[in-house]
Amino acid sequence: MTTLYEMLQNNIGNSSFPWRNVKKDSNPCSWVGVSCSSSNSSVTELSLPSLSISSSEILPVVCQIDSLESLDISNNHLSSIRDVFISSCGGISGLKLLNISRNELGGSLPTFNGFQKLEVLDLSQLQLSTNGFQGEIPVGLVKYGNLSLIDLSHNNLSGSIPERFGEFSKLQILVLSANDLSGEIPKLLVNIQTLFRFAANQNNFVGNIPPGITTYLRNLDLSFNRLSGAIPQGLLSPPNLLSVDLSSNLLEGPIPTEISLSLFRLRLGGNLLNGTVSFRSYGSLTKLTYLELDNNSLTGEIPPELGLCRSLALLNLAHNGLTGVLPVQLGNLASLQVLYLQKNKLVGVIPHQFTQLHSLQRMNFSSNSIGGSIPASISKLQNLTNLDLRHNNLSGPIPISIRTLNLLLELQLGNNQLSGDVPAMPSSLQIALNLSNNLFGGPIPVSLSGLIALEVLDLSNNKFSGVIPNFLTEMTGLTQLVLSNNQLSGDIPKFKKYVTLVTDGNKGLNNASSNASPASSKKKRTVSVGVVIGAAVAAALAAGLLTLIVISISRRYYRINDMHLQSEEAASEQQVILGNLLTANGIHRSNIDFMKAMEAVANNSNIILKTKFSTYYKAVMPSGANYLVKKLTWSDKIFQLGNHERFGEELEVIGKLSNSNVMIPLAYVLTVDSAYLFYDFAPKGTLFDVLHGNSESALHWASRYSVAVGVAQGLTFLHGCPSGSILLLDLSSKSILLKSLNEPQIGDIELCKVIDPSKSTGSLSTVAGSVGYIPPEYAYTMRVTMPGNVYSFGVLLLELLTGKPAVSQGTELAKWVLSNSAQQNKWDNILDFSVIKTSLAVRSQMLAVLKVALACVSASPEGRPKMKRVLTMLLHAR
Repeated sequence: MTTLYEMLQNNIGNSSFPWRNVKKDSNPCSWVGVSCSSSNSSVTELSLPSLSISSSEILPVVCQIDSLESLDISNNHLSSIRDVFISSCGGISGLKLLNISRNELGGSLPTFNGFQKLEVLDLSQLQLSTNGFQGEIPVGLVKYGNLSLIDLSHNNLSGSIPERFGEFSKLQILVLSANDLSGEIPKLLVNIQTLFRFAANQNNFVGNIPPGITTYLRNLDLSFNRLSGAIPQGLLSPPNLLSVDLSSNLLEGPIPTEISLSLFRLRLGGNLLNGTVSFRSYGSLTKLTYLELDNNSLTGEIPPELGLCRSLALLNLAHNGLTGVLPVQLGNLASLQVLYLQKNKLVGVIPHQFTQLHSLQRMNFSSNSIGGSIPASISKLQNLTNLDLRHNNLSGPIPISIRTLNLLLELQLGNNQLSGDVPAMPSSLQIALNLSNNLFGGPIPVSLSGLIALEVLDLSNNKFSGVIPNFLTEMTGLTQLVLSNNQLSGDIPKFKKYVTLVTDGNKGLNNASSNASPASSKKKRTVSVGVVIGAAVAAALAAGLLTLIVISISRRYYRINDMHLQSEEAASEQQVILGNLLTANGIHRSNIDFMKAMEAVANNSNIILKTKFSTYYKAVMPSGANYLVKKLTWSDKIFQLGNHERFGEELEVIGKLSNSNVMIPLAYVLTVDSAYLFYDFAPKGTLFDVLHGNSESALHWASRYSVAVGVAQGLTFLHGCPSGSILLLDLSSKSILLKSLNEPQIGDIELCKVIDPSKSTGSLSTVAGSVGYIPPEYAYTMRVTMPGNVYSFGVLLLELLTGKPAVSQGTELAKWVLSNSAQQNKWDNILDFSVIKTSLAVRSQMLAVLKVALACVSASPEGRPKMKRVLTMLLHAR
């Protein structure tokens, strides 16, 4: 123990190292992480997790403690397991548990000689997950018959699962997710009576699913492989079965009719399944909560008996060939939160019983042949956030009662036969209001002026007439306005430069004063559906008030002597709450001029970026230095800040952070209504601008890779921040700013200190981020998490790899890539051709990064690697 003590003291820089202040000659049994026998005569357990250990020389020293029964060195920085460690620890006769999980191990899996009494081998119980192991799974693992858990997920393992794995008699959990494994699923796994969880998703497995594999299982996940054939009869019926995920394979044939009464999740989407949806004993499926059968070739009618599955929270039957009417019995699903029936062949009308679904948040019936009118009782759906009824045969007026849906963020009614007056809409609308391709006419209604947070407004292909009203220019959240093919006339008012305006097809319009050039009209950029919250910009602060605010700040921090404005200063103190310089950098402290900065934010022409939660201004200081000043507006109801002092304290903590890939505030000013944060200027704009803007030349791979690694480094830092993990509420290509084409910085890190989701109500649904980056589980959990951030980062990687935006023509990039990634030999078709053609080396690196991205956008939060591991995998891809 003395030698181990000295090595750890010399090699660990972690100030929280538990032996930091103990004497090496004291009794080791009193040291933190050390457990001894009852007589304190020998060390039996040694636990050294999360201490930044990187030297593998420590391992053989540990193995000199021949009385060890348990060794935990998880969550460190070990990169290899040396042979001398295997020979030393393998000879410890009583060693039962070895945990080296969550390190940075690479190379081939070692051969574990000895270890006769080992019960749990955790290299991330055998946990070897989230490392860089290559090669095949060693068949020699079957020698360790006491193993209860084997986790080899998120590595680069290839080859097949050894048939001899069926010899394990005590194995309970087998996780092989996110590798390059291939071949068939061994039939002998059926023989392991103790196995209750088997996950082999995100690999290249082929062939049929072995019959009887779920006989003893509780959880089965074989999603995102290339499994074919029919789902075996009896696969879904064992009484202990809780969850089955077979989505995104090549399975065909009918869905088995016998379903376990214990099943709570069934995911079969993205296959070639046909036949009807027909289960026995619907009324007995009292635990079924999530049913996903989308993207298949199912036919027939939606069974009314589904209304007996009273626990259903999600029902997804979209993208099939279902016919008939909407069963009124679905209105009995009181727990239903998500109902997706789009892209089928459904007819009839929307039953008024559906308005009894008081828990419903998302409803999508688009691309069917549903007629009739929108029920006036739709106002009963008070939890509804997203309603999509596009591409149907709906007629009549929009119910006036729709304005009472106070949580509605998105309303899609395009491509119907709706008519009459456009009623007042819920002021909560933020994602989009789409009334295109209907029969609306008359002037554009002034009631739309209240939609200050709305980002996308599409009124195209109607019969609107008259002038384009000026109030549209004052809708400060607006980024896309589509007015094409109407009967509008007169001059086009001047919109803010960040608004994409489409006005073609209006013969009476005068384009002379417009900011909608012919090119921009023809371009018709894909409608952006990112949610905009709290980014409303005041028209302009009065010059006198600005001066008063600035004088107050200047007197406090620069000691400017103004003897003539004492009365004005008293007034300004009522407006400025807090303010401070956070940076210790002398250059910034001398450059930052609060007066110039506040003058800049008073002028909307200085706006260079609007993200979901904030507005950025360019401020030129008297020295000539450029800075970004970001404005947050407290007035939005999602800002659940206790008080300004608390936010000031949080900013003081954030200001002490240091990471080149994170935007750290240099100074701040808090007023009654707003917060102003100061940052280094990012001359290249956002990653979105560079990737999807008007640049004629594609961003080369070296820069894209540097951006990917930089963002990963920043996000890894934030998740492991010493003062507490910092989660990002809106990680997207629009929130990544570029100091150069190789230097990305993550923005909006302070929002987790401003927005308190636990206190939020309806707007909680907006916290998840921009559409296209929101993890699928958010629809059910409504929580911002680390795995959710990893998902958003995965979408960023896909943007860099494909050159496509996160949402294009109504399709999310992640879903498109996942649906086209089943066959790895066709991955080239996913990647940006203008970049992949550069060289074979570039192609190889892009394919390696694509694998990382696919792991990050896994449908299962548990299946996604942590950011520390993501960064390691990206570095290995080079």
